[in-house]
Amino acid sequence: MRKSQLKKYAKLLVKAGLNVKKGQTVFVQAGLDQPEFVATVVEECYKAGAREVYVEWSYQPAEKLNALYMSQEDLSRLTPWGEAKWAYKAEKYACRLFIESEDPDGMKGVDVQKMSEARKALFPQVKKYRDLLENRHQWCIAAVPGAAWAKKVFPDLSEKRAIEKLWQAILYTSRADGKNPIAAWKEHNANLKKRCEYLNSLSLTALEYKSANGTDFKVWLNEDGVFAAGSEKTRGGRVFHPNIPSEEVFTSPKAGKAEGIVYSTKPLSYQGELIENFSVRFTGGKVTEVKAEKGEEQLKKMVAMDEGAAMLGECAIIPFDSPINNSGILFYNTLFDENASCHLALGKGFNECLKDYDKYSDEECKRRGINESMIHVDFMIGSRDMNITGVTASGERVAILKDGNWAF
Repeated sequence: MRKSQLKKYAKLLVKAGLNVKKGQTVFVQAGLDQPEFVATVVEECYKAGAREVYVEWSYQPAEKLNALYMSQEDLSRLTPWGEAKWAYKAEKYACRLFIESEDPDGMKGVDVQKMSEARKALFPQVKKYRDLLENRHQWCIAAVPGAAWAKKVFPDLSEKRAIEKLWQAILYTSRADGKNPIAAWKEHNANLKKRCEYLNSLSLTALEYKSANGTDFKVWLNEDGVFAAGSEKTRGGRVFHPNIPSEEVFTSPKAGKAEGIVYSTKPLSYQGELIENFSVRFTGGKVTEVKAEKGEEQLKKMVAMDEGAAMLGECAIIPFDSPINNSGILFYNTLFDENASCHLALGKGFNECLKDYDKYSDEECKRRGINESMIHVDFMIGSRDMNITGVTASGERVAILKDGNWAF
């Protein structure tokens, strides 16, 4: 991959993704797969005016060893230095860039129960810092190819060729393979905002999903809820793009108001393990049954993480003919696969999916229908024959998605 194109990609993540401003603190979280690219990102952050940039390196094989050999008690403990780092991020409202590259099967074999319990124990220890950062800092999730990930996506290619091929796919789907990725993102963002404006003009109270694979599902929306897409704003008014790539128009539905069953259309990579060919049934707004051909135990543990984990936090609408879906590539990575077609998310909802959310506390947003949870896990349900119908307050039915694509 040409260094000039990778530099454009790095600039896209810093200037459009994070939108780093003069004097800001930046934390970059990355694996060891593309250190040269990470260094380019750090330099772009400083060129954008960052005061300080810190890289938090991770190495999945070592993380797996920790999961296998550390006691549950030690895995559940927030160390003093770990807490100090969280406190510093919250104090500085630090920008955070997450660069994904992990092996989708990299944590296979760890004790699911042990890891779930450790995560439950850690969550309340960091929640106060997460709450301080919520809607007050810029963040972005993007990706670079790791060797194991690339071989998972392209098993018939050599490692070198697989990495090159995955780079091409990442840049293409992220609209970063052209001469001016930032301009391409501005145009894409404008188109997404037009979709939002139309959906918000309908004042929908519910969405109904149906497809031939058995999905038959209805979810109710918040009275003062809104659809969002593309760029977001902090409470201080700073614009950023949290996901690169992104094709979704989304909202947070009313917590505890959903009925029916949905079937997955792509595998879900959750905590380093794949969950495949699964279904989720909702009764009275909560998950009452899950089934999976592979990873069912992991799925059951996920929806039992806390009370909100069994309720929806997001409904995302994406046309079947999206760049990611049309690439024909199964990425085995939620950032990409969730943007291939429609998805739902179990767990935490988004306060910004309420009108005038910045006037409310987190607790008020929760009372207005935004789900609260320690998790937010997207899973894909979109298909070529997916139909989504919107229901208005007057009972009018409006076609939103027809045969997998926008009906407007």
